[in-house]
Amino acid sequence: MAQNNNSTSPLHGLWALTNRELKKWYKNPFHLLMTIVQPMIWMGLFGKAMNIGAILTNVPTTLPPGIPPQYQEIIQRAISDLSNQILSRTFGTTDYFSFMAMGMLSFVVLFTTMSSGMSIVWDRRLGFLNKVLSTPVPRASILMSKVFSAVMRSLLQAAIVLGAAFLLGLTPGPDFSPLNLIGVFASLFLIGLGLSSFFISIAVRSTRWETQMAVMNLVNLPLLFASNALFPTSMMPSWLQPVTQINPITYATDATRQLVLYSINMSQLIFDFTYLAGFAAIFTIFGILLSWRYLNK
Repeated sequence: MAQNNNSTSPLHGLWALTNRELKKWYKNPFHLLMTIVQPMIWMGLFGKAMNIGAILTNVPTTLPPGIPPQYQEIIQRAISDLSNQILSRTFGTTDYFSFMAMGMLSFVVLFTTMSSGMSIVWDRRLGFLNKVLSTPVPRASILMSKVFSAVMRSLLQAAIVLGAAFLLGLTPGPDFSPLNLIGVFASLFLIGLGLSSFFISIAVRSTRWETQMAVMNLVNLPLLFASNALFPTSMMPSWLQPVTQINPITYATDATRQLVLYSINMSQLIFDFTYLAGFAAIFTIFGILLSWRYLNK
């Protein structure tokens, strides 16, 4: 009779630890709700309140005396056309909400993966990490279980936010098809893999949650605002643009917008995915090497 090696398989340990991380999430409905509500509030309130199209078309409803009333409609139509041209040249679409909603997908992934490093800190402080390190489970499996759980959580939350964006009026572009959503989630998977590995690598040696929180607060806003998630990088100051060009969120957001909003530029899309794949590979390997070196009792 063949011996059952499931209990000692690296994949078995990886799945068991990943499942443990996911249980802590989906068995806490309040935490799940809050992680979904936050980006939806940003998308619904900020996206709808920031009605840039209305600002550009906010013209007087009455004309000065002496101008024939029939010219009012002509003038308003001309201003509306000019507004749409400005929006299209600035954001690539005439609807800022659609532009911002796709940036919210990267926002969701960033803030979900950002908290993944805290899990190692608490496991170390509560003694669970020592118990796991006493088992035959490889150290890389410990790290990757937290990475995969964070990525799966972020993808589910991004799917909910994307569905809400369509309900709130997201306008897809001419090249959009449901199959493009595969590419959208592939780009989010890569950025989630890289970001989660990055944050967990920082936490490998940390024993204080204050240290991890300080790193999260230091990194999250530059990653979000020094990217194209909320505003085109071409309109940013010249000193900030080089930062946006190395920010992986810029490439993840550009890929999702091309697949949903814009006419697809295949060469740029390939470059986006290549950059994201390289980012994910570098920090995943870096995290695994750190786990071999520093993840100990």
